[in-house]
Amino acid sequence: MIELSNLTHNFPGFSLGPIDLTVDSGEFFILLGPSGSGKTVILESIVGIRQPDIGTVVLDGIDVTHCAPEHRQVGIVYQDQALFPHLSVRDNINFGIRYLHKSADKQISIETIIETLGLEGHLDKHPYDLSGGEKQRVALARALAIQPRVLLLDEPLSALDPSFRGDIQRLLKDLHSSLRTTFLMVTHDFNEAFYLGDRVGIISHGTIEQVGVVDDVFLRPKNVDVGKFVGMKNIFHVFDGTISIGDLAINGTTLNGTCGLRPEDIEVHLTNSFPADYHVGSGTLHSVVKQGFVSEVRISTGESHILAYGDEKRLRTKEMDIGSPIYFAFPQNALHYFPE
Repeated sequence: MIELSNLTHNFPGFSLGPIDLTVDSGEFFILLGPSGSGKTVILESIVGIRQPDIGTVVLDGIDVTHCAPEHRQVGIVYQDQALFPHLSVRDNINFGIRYLHKSADKQISIETIIETLGLEGHLDKHPYDLSGGEKQRVALARALAIQPRVLLLDEPLSALDPSFRGDIQRLLKDLHSSLRTTFLMVTHDFNEAFYLGDRVGIISHGTIEQVGVVDDVFLRPKNVDVGKFVGMKNIFHVFDGTISIGDLAINGTTLNGTCGLRPEDIEVHLTNSFPADYHVGSGTLHSVVKQGFVSEVRISTGESHILAYGDEKRLRTKEMDIGSPIYFAFPQNALHYFPE
C-alpha cells in the first residue's frame, strides 16, 4: 500500500500538492496527466530520490519519508530504461540485489523473472545489443529483482515502437496478475489506463483532480478540466435550463452551468435517420481528418463547432463532401452535466 499525506514540493515556477493519495495493496493504479503536471515528482518522492518539503510517504504502514532509496524496497522503471551501458544484462538485473535485506520475502526468484521476461538468451549481451522492447524487459527484471513491495513505472511504453508496446503492455498485465505487487504507473495514454488500470488518478498543475475507477473518471469527470483532458471535447453552457447547439435546443434541465459530450457518442448522417429518442441537430461538414481507422469529423452549426469520431470506412462510403449539409445526433443520456 502507498499512502501519500499532504505531500508538497515547491520549485521555482511550479508547486506540487498538497497531494493526498492512497493506492491499495496489490492494485494497478494509473496516474494520468499532461507533461509538467508533477507525475514524475510523485514517483521520485515514493522511491526516495526527492525529499518533500512537507508531507509523508508511507509504504505498507511504514513511514519511509526520510529513508534512503535503497532501504525502501521500491522498484522503478523509467521511460528511457536507465540501464548501465557498461554492464551486461545479467549484471544490470543483479545490480540492486546487493541492497536487498536478507530477511526480505522472495515473491519470485531471479531465475523465474528472467524466464518470465524471456531474457535467457540475452544475459551476456550489453544494452547496446538489445532492441527497445528487450531493454524495457531488462529494466523490468532489474526492478523486480529487488523483490519490491511497490513497482513504479514512469511512462515505460511511450518510447517503444507500437509492435513492442503491445507486447510489454500484455507482459505488465500478466506480471501484475501473477505477482499481485502494488503497481503505480504514470502515463498520458488513455488506452494504457483502460487496459491496465484498476483505478486512475488525474493530475493537473500539481493537483490531484479526481481519483476513481477508470470508467467512472472517463465517463463522469468531476469538472470541465478533467472532462477536457479525458476526451470530452464538446463543452456547452446551460442557460435558463436550455442547451443551445446551433439549431438544436435541448430544454427541460433544471441545471445551469456546463455540460460535456464525448465525440464518440455522436453519430453523423447525410439524412435525419436517427432513432426517435436521439437529440438531432444539423450543420455543415467542416472537415474530416483521418486518424487510422477512425476519422475526426468537425461540424459547423450556427456559431458552434461539434467534434465527432466516426468509422473512416463508413464515412467514406457515405461520400460526404466538405461544405455539404449534414445531420448529427446523440442519445439523451450522452450529455454529462458537470457539478458546479
